[in-house]
Amino acid sequence: MNTPANRWPVAVLGATGAVGQAFIRLLDGHPWFDLVEVAASERSAGKSYRDAAKWLEGPLPAKVAALTVRNCTPDEITAPIVFSALDSGVAGEVEAAFAKAGRLVLSNAKNYRMVADVPLVIPEVNGDHLAVLEQQRANRGWAGGIITNANCAVTVIAAALAPLHAAFTVTKVFATTMQAVSGAGYPGVASLDILGNVIPYIGDEEPKIETELVKLLGRYDGKQIVPADIVTSAHANRVAVEHGHTVCMSVAFATKPTPEQALEVLRSWTGIEAVRGLPSAPEPALVIRDELDRPQPRRDANVGRGMATTVGRVRADHLFDLRLVAMSHNVVRGAAGGSILNAELLVATGQLEGLRAS
Repeated sequence: MNTPANRWPVAVLGATGAVGQAFIRLLDGHPWFDLVEVAASERSAGKSYRDAAKWLEGPLPAKVAALTVRNCTPDEITAPIVFSALDSGVAGEVEAAFAKAGRLVLSNAKNYRMVADVPLVIPEVNGDHLAVLEQQRANRGWAGGIITNANCAVTVIAAALAPLHAAFTVTKVFATTMQAVSGAGYPGVASLDILGNVIPYIGDEEPKIETELVKLLGRYDGKQIVPADIVTSAHANRVAVEHGHTVCMSVAFATKPTPEQALEVLRSWTGIEAVRGLPSAPEPALVIRDELDRPQPRRDANVGRGMATTVGRVRADHLFDLRLVAMSHNVVRGAAGGSILNAELLVATGQLEGLRAS
């Protein structure tokens, strides 16, 4: 593992929003990254971060509170590593401008996830896909690059299925999500819409799950990512939970495992070796619960500092082969924390050499 001698200066785009604030909380005191710049919309630019942001959770780090919010342009942001919490409506052009200017962009937005030469990465699952970054730079003439983390719901699904796919080859997935209100940002869903209610629609969520999963569980053949041959049917629901997306799945396999065989694989899975020991990496990445009523967001969302995925209720399925329930923290694992772990893996594997100088 390459441990940096000096902390990398980093910036957060979209820093005043809910995910931007999560980046700030997780980067506070980070051993490898030093948050030196924040950027947001024109209406916030020029203000102190303290005055520009409606801080939502925990103490606001004093150093960040005093920073002046800048515009989201590579002329005003100088850090070589940029974490983007921008909305997809503006992320496309802005992130490309930073990559063209030689910055490495770790993006939470959907814009580039399914582009062939852009890595879509959950480090423990498919960290080897980061190699596509070199192809991206060659294709586009960029000195920097864009790396994306997955949709917060498919992150849960892919983490739970990765070890089972490696052992038994997943062929079909039927998934029903129960997604926390924090996934809608702030102020998000109106209280009169969500309290005592379930909303059986989240815009664009089901197609993201169905398309991103096959890329995440695909294989890198040395030139490109070959999608996994998996058919997925997804149902996305918003529920009155603060943090933690829960997914109930029925899964078919090329080689049918017993529940006992599946549990053995899940318990022994450690993910890609290069990820273990990174500052944000949970140990273990998967937590298996034997209780009949787990996982639960209230009890399990913060396991592994919010970075672990909890799996339970692994049992036979009468329609497919197995049923299971998985859950993780959507803002930490499914958003800001996932991007930070991607950056840590790039540092640890020496894939940022020369970036400081650029």
